[in-house]
Parts: sequence; structure tokens; C-alpha cells
Amino acid sequence: MSSDIDIPSAVSLIHQLIEKWSLTTPDAPAISYNGKILSYKALNEKSNQLAHFLKAKGIQAETLVGISLERSLEMIIGLIAILKAGGAYVPIDPDYPEERINFILSDSRIHFLLTQKSLMEKYSNLNVKKIYLDNDWEEIALRPPNNLASETHLDNLAYVLYTSGTTGNPKGIMVCHRNLIHACSGWQVVYDLKNTDCHLQMASFSFDVFSGDLIRSLCFGAKLVLCPKDILLNPEKLYKLMVIEKINCAEFVPTVLRKLMEYVESSVNSLVFMRLLICGSDNWSMNEYRKLRKLGGTKARVINSYGLTEATIDSTYFEEELLTHEHFSADHAVPIGKPFPNTEIYLLDESLNIVPNGARGEIYIGGSGLARGYLNLPDLTAQKFIKHPFNNDQHAKLYKTGDQGRYLSDGNIEFLGRIDSQIKLRGLRIELSDIENALNCHPCVRESLVTVYGNETQHKRLVAYIVEHEPIADLCLLSSFLCKRLPAYMVPSLFIRLNTLPITPNGKLDRQTLKTTADLLFNENYIAPGNCLEAQLVELWNKLTGTERTGVLDNLFDRGGDSILLAQLVTEIEKQFSVSISPCEIFKMFTISKLAQFIDQNCPSKIKN
Repeated sequence: MSSDIDIPSAVSLIHQLIEKWSLTTPDAPAISYNGKILSYKALNEKSNQLAHFLKAKGIQAETLVGISLERSLEMIIGLIAILKAGGAYVPIDPDYPEERINFILSDSRIHFLLTQKSLMEKYSNLNVKKIYLDNDWEEIALRPPNNLASETHLDNLAYVLYTSGTTGNPKGIMVCHRNLIHACSGWQVVYDLKNTDCHLQMASFSFDVFSGDLIRSLCFGAKLVLCPKDILLNPEKLYKLMVIEKINCAEFVPTVLRKLMEYVESSVNSLVFMRLLICGSDNWSMNEYRKLRKLGGTKARVINSYGLTEATIDSTYFEEELLTHEHFSADHAVPIGKPFPNTEIYLLDESLNIVPNGARGEIYIGGSGLARGYLNLPDLTAQKFIKHPFNNDQHAKLYKTGDQGRYLSDGNIEFLGRIDSQIKLRGLRIELSDIENALNCHPCVRESLVTVYGNETQHKRLVAYIVEHEPIADLCLLSSFLCKRLPAYMVPSLFIRLNTLPITPNGKLDRQTLKTTADLLFNENYIAPGNCLEAQLVELWNKLTGTERTGVLDNLFDRGGDSILLAQLVTEIEKQFSVSISPCEIFKMFTISKLAQFIDQNCPSKIKN
């Protein structure tokens, strides 16, 4: 099943589309961050100066250039400059652990890294040429501000993005300029982007959603507003930013969107100023979808998108108006919809036959959005990017997603989860075997298994079950061990000891027994609140996490705590008790009991039993 549009043979590259806006609307705002604004003319000229500087260093087509910067205007300048110079950027989140950063730098074999002075110590020992955009800008600014003659072709690389991998290491996905133009053309047709002029950017630049935000805004002459991290986790401040900046287009992950919707409803506000609301990267219910439509009013389009980095960001989309005769209950998951233009979607069985409507099949993606493959992994590329079984072109491929779905009667696709161990948690793609491989590197761990605990109505978290070679004195040490190897969002919130991993009579892993074990540990040794304050905090925590029966001596991180929830808890404590507290202070307290004591000591007038 596919939908096609014609892409002109003389189509511009992404950075050339931005150059056109610098001529058409030079003074229009292009990027906004923390009160600082760059016009299209300034963005283009600064990117040109840096691109000339990079060209002089020897960067050309297919040259991989690392970029590791804090969220800033310079981050956008750097990405565009690399493309203008002909290179391909490799985004590296400075918050990644050292081991992961070292692997990406080694695997990509980059020779240049764009970074900043504040990160100098982090990268001081790396054998790579570092360009500090703040320290070196005086020299960069001597370069001409004019556009460079492009030597880049559609089939040249634009970026290599590293995602979680099944081997215990991340894998680099090679995306070409043709793939980005494909995405740009699809969004132009489906999203009618001329009706949006201010886009909110929330994703980390090491995820492909970031590229989507950049293309949908800067390639169409709109303003791109970079959202500070602390605002992203605070729905009240996020809403205020959206109102002040006059945002009318944004893509959310469900975690952020749910909190924003709760705030908008509770504060009797609305989202009627929005024109395009996109949710992607996770499951959410029709009840939430319809609630968002109501908050957005009649002029806001609400779209559920589905896609993978290997197929360049988005492959399908869903709008309820497009339904013909399907009816969904409130708790039904939102479908992932139909393919974008120039995208093919097939649901196939194990023999690569098309499954009938209503039957479960694996989702395969074809079309001009397919990436070149995995960097330095030809066998995995051949395994996942297979020969197209329904196309006579010998070069045509289909991407084997590992996701499952079924056709609904109207042609929309319903997502049915993963075939393998890959999951999406709070909008982030995680390979559970990646975490298991890292755990198994611990000298005391014999074997491990990682699962997701919770359901759609609860706060989901990762739980790790381990079988030990030798006893580990404190399982919390495993968190520290993993933090050196994995991003924080991949570290389980609970570790459970087992003598052996339970097996069913037919030899498969008994996951129900594991879930029951987690239930028991999450509920044992329950101690009820002893006063009004503790009861208030327990109620608040349970509401944030979707858990029940949190005891006052329970470890909050065993009860679903993570960095996002800590930030939300800080906001609620400041609002309800007028007590200033940092996430780090809560991290040290661990329990409701200690947190209540802190609030009582710092604001006793607020506590009345």
C-alpha cells in the first residue's frame, strides 16, 4: 500500500531551501532560544562562514563530522554548516556516558568534532580535531558569508544517527539527502505547512525527531523555537512559552503531551492557538486523542505519526477525520494510519506474503525514505534492508521493522507491538537486549533479563532481573555501573535477584511469574502515611507515577522515579507548599518520610494536621 507524489528532478537540498528563505524573507526570525533570535539572513551567513571554515579543513561529501553542543543557536548553525560544506553530521549528546561517546567516535571514525568550551574537559583526551564554536568564532567570522557552490548530491550522506543496538552497542543509521527531501515533500503535502509559522522544538538533537522539527520549520520559512530542558518538564512553563512565542505547530511524545493536557484542563486554558499537533513515538489512547482535539478547537489538526530512523523519521500518519466507518472505543490505541507520499507499507507473514485485512503481520517499509543502511554493519544491513519482493527493480528494498500491525477495514493500520525485544518508553527507542548485555558485563552477574513494568494507565519503568555469580552487597551499585555505559533513560528503576530465570513447561521464559515477583516487591513492607503531609505527598506521588500503595519508607526510585518525574515533583512541591527544593535534594532523600520532614522543617506554617 503506497501513496505517491512527484519530486522534481532539480529538487533543492535541505540547506538550499533555507538559503532561499534568507533571500525571500531575510529579516524574518528563523531560530529563537532563551530570548535570543537569529534571522534567516543571520542564520544563513553564520552557517556559510562556518561552512567555508570547515571546507578549508578538508571537509567534503561523505565526510562524517561529529557535533556535540548544548541546546543553543550555535547547535543549529553547526548542523546547517556541516551540510553546506558537503559533510554529514553525527550528533553526540554531551549527556551520554563516556563509554557510549567513545564508541560512537570510534565507530564513525570522525576526524572533526564541533563542540564548545564548556565541554572542553569532557573531550580533552579524545584523538579528534576539536572545533570550539565559541572559542574559535573570531577566526570563523573571518570567512566569507556568501553561499557555497554545492558539490553535494541527493545520494550523499546528510547524517549518521546512532540508536540502541541489539549487540550491546549503538548502531549508526546512514541517512542521505534524498531521504530528507522525501520527508520534506511528504510533510508539505500532508501537513499543509503554509498554515504554520512557528514550530516548537523539544527532542534531543541526537534523535531524528529533531531533524523533522528543523525541516518542517526552516525549509518553509517558519520560526523554530528551541525549548529549554527545564521548561520541557514543567507543563505550566511549557504552556507559557507556547503562548509567548505564538507556537502553532509542535510534535510531542505522549509523556510530555499528557502533562501539558492535564495542566491546560486544570487551569481552564486551551490550545486553540495551535494549527498542527503531532504525537509520535509511542502508544496513546483514542480518549487522549479526542481530548487533545477538543483542547485544540476546530482549527487544530491532531495527527498520530509512526516512523523509524531507518525510514527517515515518519512513514505513516493518522487523523480521525480520515476514517470511513471504523469506530474506536475510548481506551483503544490510536492507529498509526496510512503511508505518507512516496512511502510503501506492507504487512507480511514469515514467508513475505501479504496478510489479509485483520490479520497480524510484520510491518515492512519501502520507498524513497529508506536509509542507506547501518554504518560498518553490512550483514545487519542485508538482514534488515531486504530485496523488495514486489518490485522488479533489483535495487528496490524493503525495511524489516520488527513491528507488528494489522489492516483495519478502512485501510488504516493498527500497531500491535514489537516482535523482538525492542520497546519505546516515554517516546525513546530502547533495545532491552542492549541493557541486558551491559548488565552481563558486571563481574557478579551471570545472566539478566529486562522488562517493562506497568501498563498504559500506569507510569512505565524498566525492571531488571538478575542471576548472580557472586552476591552483590547493594543492588543500587548496578545503577552506577550501568550509568557509565548507558544513557540515563536506559537504566532500570528496580533490580530483582533471582536464583534462576523462571521457565514455563514448554521451555519459554515465564514472564507472568516475573511480573508477579515485581508486584510483590513493589507492594511488600508497606507502611501507611502517619500524618496529613505524608498522605498528601503519597497521593501526589501516586498520581505522578500511576502507582498505588506507595509506602512512606519506599524507595521512590523503586516506585517509578526518574529524572522527568523528579522535575514534575519539584514543580508540585513548590506550588502546593511554597518550598524550594531541587531534584538532587529529593534524590538524596529517597523516601516520602524524609521528604515530608524536609518540607515540615522548611515551611512549618503550611503543615496542619
